[in-house]
Amino acid sequence: MGDQKRFGSLKSSGDAHPEWTLMYRKGLSRKKIAELARVKVAAVTTHLTAAKATDPGLKTEHRAAAAAGTSPAAPGIKRLYQLLTMVEATGRYPSRNAGDKAERELAQWLRRRRRDADAGILNPVIGAGLSVLPDWRRKPREAREDQQWQDRLEQLAAYLATGHPWPRTTPGVAGVEKELGGWLRSQRYKFRHGDLSPERSDALDAALPGWLTGRKGAAEPSSDVD
Repeated sequence: MGDQKRFGSLKSSGDAHPEWTLMYRKGLSRKKIAELARVKVAAVTTHLTAAKATDPGLKTEHRAAAAAGTSPAAPGIKRLYQLLTMVEATGRYPSRNAGDKAERELAQWLRRRRRDADAGILNPVIGAGLSVLPDWRRKPREAREDQQWQDRLEQLAAYLATGHPWPRTTPGVAGVEKELGGWLRSQRYKFRHGDLSPERSDALDAALPGWLTGRKGAAEPSSDVD
């Protein structure tokens, strides 16, 4: 849950193709850029026309780079577009544990690019292309944990929206109520001990007003366990 919402359409963000501009700046022709991106040359031309309008020196830099033969390596660009295509289609990053060999290789490639970025040696063209992906530099485990937390928040909000009272963890409670009650209890515990991030606290406040007090705040029997 939430993956497609998180990524949305990559092409809907402000400048969806900063890598096209940078590839052109580094000497690649419009035809080559279109070939690598698997789009029509006209799409690249439209993008570059707008880029040149805001950066008059772009064409001069392109010619100089082309003459010097400093264009970025095609294999890395191909991997970049394989990644962008996959994320656009699936709403997730490649997994190193995937059954598909191509996906595993793509996951390893992305892992190396994260390391390059941390070391300050990432190819700027690749970096510009990756910049359209949300949180691409984050470790997969951190991203999964954040998504799981968001999913649980949405589940609890939906649970309450159907008319259920705040979930409990008291003896005898089972199933969905127990799961949601346990999660809510852990959020309260973390908040009271200073271990809940401000971002998560704000998200709870926005989605679940009164989450910190629950049934007690609603003046219901105090048998609820926080």
